[in-house]
Amino acid sequence: MPAKVPGSTPAAPEALPGEVFDSHCHLDIMVGHRQASSGDPVALAAQAAAVTVESILRDAKSVGVTRLVTVGYDLPSSRWNARAAGEHDDVYAAVAIHPNEAHAATPEVLAEIEELARLPHVRAVGETGLDYFRDWASKDDQHASFRAHIEIAKRTGKALVIHDRDAHDDVLAVLADQGAPEVVIFHSFSGDVELAKRCAAAGYYMSFSGPVTYKNAGYLREAARIAPVELMLVETDAPYLPPVPHRGKPNAPYLIPLTLRCLAEVKDMDVAALAAAIGANGEAAFGAW
Repeated sequence: MPAKVPGSTPAAPEALPGEVFDSHCHLDIMVGHRQASSGDPVALAAQAAAVTVESILRDAKSVGVTRLVTVGYDLPSSRWNARAAGEHDDVYAAVAIHPNEAHAATPEVLAEIEELARLPHVRAVGETGLDYFRDWASKDDQHASFRAHIEIAKRTGKALVIHDRDAHDDVLAVLADQGAPEVVIFHSFSGDVELAKRCAAAGYYMSFSGPVTYKNAGYLREAARIAPVELMLVETDAPYLPPVPHRGKPNAPYLIPLTLRCLAEVKDMDVAALAAAIGANGEAAFGAW
């Protein structure tokens, strides 16, 4: 059972009847490699639990979540996550400069991201994309960084993991103009039915996270309902975006069953069948485990 911090760490849900994986989490934040700022209470709470990569994996496997993809957002986190993936079975990594950090995507930094992306246990380039919700980086810098990451994904043959916040049309336009890599994954899918249809038409994967369980997110459930099963993934974005009933608490991969069961209900599918489909999608998107 997961280690618990009173008032902060959620209890483990019922184990899944089959295996699945977490397509997007941030192990470095959870274990305190990047010390959370006072303005990041979720990360502070997660770090207060004093977990390790080993305990995160153990807790996840106890409920049927057997593999994790841990995702970089700047150069130090990309280095750390790539190293963690190399040191732990069933952990894989994605590396990139987040759009909010796009001003740091210099040629030298991008060259190292590409070097990391070529490692066999690094399975994706991401998270990259566009974020119009925050103005931490200019749109010009974000677009330049996004295009550079698309090219890295194509050169290395790795999946591209998209961060898309309030920028659906521009993200799709850049992918179309630059030429998308073979595998594109919309992390923590945040669009409506129309975006789901456009992603499906392009063959892009849609990875659903905790918000699909939120009462006010009917548009996400409708998007999940019409998303082709063969293009669906599930994730936590841990320690962020926990599913109901744990909003406001730190998320972790062992909470995936709550999101998966919500998706199965939305799609009127057997939970084990959906888990098996998503597992197969994971290997198609990220390569053989």
